Amino acid sequence: MTGSTKPPRIVWLRRDLRLADQPAFCAAAEQGPVIPVYVLDDQRAGDRRLGGASRWWLHGSLEALDKRLRDAGSRLVLRRGDSVEQLVSLAREAGASGIDAIRHYEHWWREAEEQLASQLELHLHDGNYLAPPGTATTGSGQPFKIYTPFARALMPLLPLRDPLPEPKLRAPSRWPQSDRLADWHLLPTKPDWAAGFREAWVPGEDEAQERLEHFVSHAKDYANARNMPSVDGSSRLSPRLHWGELSPTQVWHALEGEHGAGADTFRGEIVWRDYAQNVILQSPRYPEESYRDGFARFPWRDPAKDKAAAADLRAWQRGRTGYPIVDAGMRQLWTTGWMHNRVRMIAASFLIKHLLIDWRHGERWFWDTLVDADYANNGVNWQWVSGSGVDSSMFTRIMAPLSQSDKFDAGDYIREWVPELAALSDASIHDPDDEERPKAYPERRIGHREARERALAAYRKVRA
Repeated sequence: MTGSTKPPRIVWLRRDLRLADQPAFCAAAEQGPVIPVYVLDDQRAGDRRLGGASRWWLHGSLEALDKRLRDAGSRLVLRRGDSVEQLVSLAREAGASGIDAIRHYEHWWREAEEQLASQLELHLHDGNYLAPPGTATTGSGQPFKIYTPFARALMPLLPLRDPLPEPKLRAPSRWPQSDRLADWHLLPTKPDWAAGFREAWVPGEDEAQERLEHFVSHAKDYANARNMPSVDGSSRLSPRLHWGELSPTQVWHALEGEHGAGADTFRGEIVWRDYAQNVILQSPRYPEESYRDGFARFPWRDPAKDKAAAADLRAWQRGRTGYPIVDAGMRQLWTTGWMHNRVRMIAASFLIKHLLIDWRHGERWFWDTLVDADYANNGVNWQWVSGSGVDSSMFTRIMAPLSQSDKFDAGDYIREWVPELAALSDASIHDPDDEERPKAYPERRIGHREARERALAAYRKVRA
């Protein structure tokens, strides 16, 4: 669109990198010319700055969004530094009448929004979740702590609205200065560890829509196929939703007319995203400490003080535990930035209950290595597995990796990600004995029975 003499509106982008069903873009476009801006803020999040995998995805998603904007006669402005300082400076430079943004709920973003609103006209919109927090409450008006009653209360209210169309954007009379994306050095160089990422993913809104259409066409099979790591049975929409290339409202509407266990199961998982955010609002630093007080007494093995624990943690991170299903998952994560959800649970349970290493070490590793690393989802899921969360599995539910592997994988998943075992038979690949195990594949870090007994003994100290 041609430039306008009206004062522009700034759209502050974070994890909402799309044009369709983007309430901030729609609101700003109604007011005047639009200046879309993304600020790379490594300061405000502190030790929650973006991990390596997230930075890789961000580069691709920003690149794709800028292309879509330019096709629409607009462009993406990039700035780096403290978000509030950069946005205040940009607003003055551009003579902007105000800022529109989608509301975020991580504690560092809430603080930034409060500070920005004290200096500029800031309009916050809901758009990253199915419903604004507080939509579903208990009979006394309190937020839910447990998922099942939360979902039971929210589901009948959905959908709250229809997806918004992509707005027509007017350009400002003068574009402000922008950083070059390449100068942010978000991509790895030496070593370039992202070859598997590039093979597995193409970030961006267009590809997100294609994946959504593919998933909906197979949604009827989801309830069963989602647990099989060797088949393309999961949605693989998690990074698309995390980065806001898709909105959950778009996903919900795409499933209209889809009935049966598959679609219903996936709807429940979209509601889980809202639930996780509900937990974070009640406990803003939930991913930093165990919710249940008793876990402060848990005798975790500390990798900072115990060399054997440090070696176990490294073996888990690199997929060298001696348990094929765990190692396959951890290698898939390292190679592609993503891991199948069933295997995530197995791998998380193994770190916590077989190796007795604090769940926070696993949460931090996932934060750095997942392309869908989400503060709320990651923290809530790890505490669910550990038994330390507000709504969680019992610690005494100790997953047996060998039986999980035999139940959910015919062997193909292990063959793909642990190639040194590829020649083994289906019967042997889940649990190779000493004679069958290739020399290149490690022995088990600990036996399952020994690990189970040790974990239950440790848990008794929590209950004492």
